Order: sequence, then C-alpha cells, then structure tokens
Amino acid sequence: MALRELSSLEKYLGLKKPNKYSTQGDKKIPVLQNNNGPPLVGLVTIACHLVKEAKRPELLGDSAESRAVVQQWLEHRVTKLDGCTKEDMKTILKDLNLYLQDKVYLAGNQFTLADVFIYCGVHPLIVDLAVQEKEQYVNVTRWFDHIQHHLGLKHHLPPVVVLRNRIYTSRHH
Repeated sequence: MALRELSSLEKYLGLKKPNKYSTQGDKKIPVLQNNNGPPLVGLVTIACHLVKEAKRPELLGDSAESRAVVQQWLEHRVTKLDGCTKEDMKTILKDLNLYLQDKVYLAGNQFTLADVFIYCGVHPLIVDLAVQEKEQYVNVTRWFDHIQHHLGLKHHLPPVVVLRNRIYTSRHH
C-alpha cells in the first residue's frame, strides 16, 4: 500500500522520473534508493523528500506551527492508523471527527501532505462503514469526500460514495 501511495504522490507532484522503491522487514517499510546518498527509509521520510524534491514546501505547512501539525499527522498515520485493530478504528474516527469539527484541512487553511496520507490511512476504515456509521462521523466523511475530490490528486484507491444528506433522524434508530 505504501509504495502505491508514494507513486501516486510522485504523479501529483509532477515528478517526471519515477523513483525506485523496495520494502524491508515484515511490515514492508518503503525504501527509496537515492542516487545522491544512502537509501531513505520510511513512508514519512520518503514523502517529505519527494515534496522537497518537487519544490512544493507549502505541502509541508506554511508556518512553523502548521509544519509541526503536518508532521504530527504524518506520525499519527504510521503509529496509529497503519495496522490499527477494529477496536481502535472507532476511537480513531471519533477523535478525528472531533478534531475536524471546525476545520476544512488537517493543518490550517490549506491542503497539505497530512491530508493525503491521513486520507489514505482512513480509506480502508471508511470503506467498511455502513451508511448509518458514516453519519456518526459527519466531519470525517465531509473532509474525506473533499480530499478524495481534490483537484489534481489521483488516488490509487477507489472513490467512496458519501451521502450528503442524512437519511435517518435520530428518532428512527
């Protein structure tokens, strides 16, 4: 999955020459064979390198605070989302739903790398939700739908249908 995410990121960034990737270990951690030095290891490390290579620093945040928030979400992705259990899923979605209550993007007022990688991380969770369950996480589904339709971003993941209107009222559950 991580290798496809990196390939999609390369296309989004407009990098002309595709990189050579491999994986290491049981968790299939991505490795980028870098011509200019030692191999780069890890999804976040490689993604940040690609963004810098493409000269798109705004994707890492436009201020010290937003850069820290982007980094926090990237770490959240690899430490909490990757390999989460079904029990963890509801807590993760509940926390993310609360965080997104008054936000369009994860880090400030602009689209960042955090949005890309959290989107990819929650995609398998959102796919498995029934319509009624998606309604419990209205802020997550709003953000998710917005990110999946972001201009220029072609995902390797299939689109998820998100209903914009609630079908059920709380009285009918």
